[in-house]
Amino acid sequence: MRSFPPLPDVRGSRAPDDLLDGHLWLLELIDGTGLRFRMDDSGLLRIGDPETTYADPEAVPVALRPAVRQIRERFDREALRDAVDDSEGVVFFGVATGHRGTDYDWDRLPTFLGTDVWIGNGESAPPERAGAFRPPDAAAAIFEGVGLDPVNAVEREVNARDFDPERYAIPESAWREGRAAGVVVRNKRGGRGKLLAEGAAPDAGEGDQDGDPDAPTVDGSDAPTVDGPDAIAAAYATDDRFERVVDDLKRRGERVTVDAVADRAIESIARETPVRFGAGAGADPDRLRAVVIQRARVVLDER
Repeated sequence: MRSFPPLPDVRGSRAPDDLLDGHLWLLELIDGTGLRFRMDDSGLLRIGDPETTYADPEAVPVALRPAVRQIRERFDREALRDAVDDSEGVVFFGVATGHRGTDYDWDRLPTFLGTDVWIGNGESAPPERAGAFRPPDAAAAIFEGVGLDPVNAVEREVNARDFDPERYAIPESAWREGRAAGVVVRNKRGGRGKLLAEGAAPDAGEGDQDGDPDAPTVDGSDAPTVDGPDAIAAAYATDDRFERVVDDLKRRGERVTVDAVADRAIESIARETPVRFGAGAGADPDRLRAVVIQRARVVLDER
């Protein structure tokens, strides 16, 4: 599958030579984890992060499961088949939104936002004609056409002569109270780079899987450290979170069971809080699930 395109910082002398030319699109840089996917001829979606492709649903990291589920449920396969001759040659790129130092309004922020679309010319094409990334306006229209949300534009068609990256002020985010984590600068010929807000992680926007669990938020505050399943459950497996999970399950027409509520609550914790899961990250999903199930059972019994 096609790799993520590089996203260099455009301040100083690091901007690509062909970026600050013509008309620019400025897109909000969303802090999260990169996801890419393509559709096989059969309609099966192959989804992965920047490094690997997930062989089965259980291989998807807990924090990314809401985004993967959204892609699988909303992606319009027939729309893609109708739009292109070779659906396997189209690779979609985006960000699974999650807490990597920036605290968003999680109820409003989609679990996945599309950023790029690569359309290939087939395996027989020479390397110099292998395909191309679509311009930002075309990519946004493609994502909307297949039922997914594109990343939001901050400004469109900005004349490069009027844009000074050294003096540019990072705008307010559309998804939180406060500044964006940064902006992505794009032109219509495929050039791209990023401008980061002060305090943002240096790798923001590059799709790093784990990020830095101790990274400060964009406004400079540090999230409290919570260790152990009991402490994590006490801090984050709240009645309010359970209520939101139950409402979401009902809205989807799914059964509200203890197991389903516990699983979605853990996914929510992994996505929306500083808690990190996996090897060496300090949180074991299975141990936490045992504690969250007990809490979920109490909440459902009281409904």
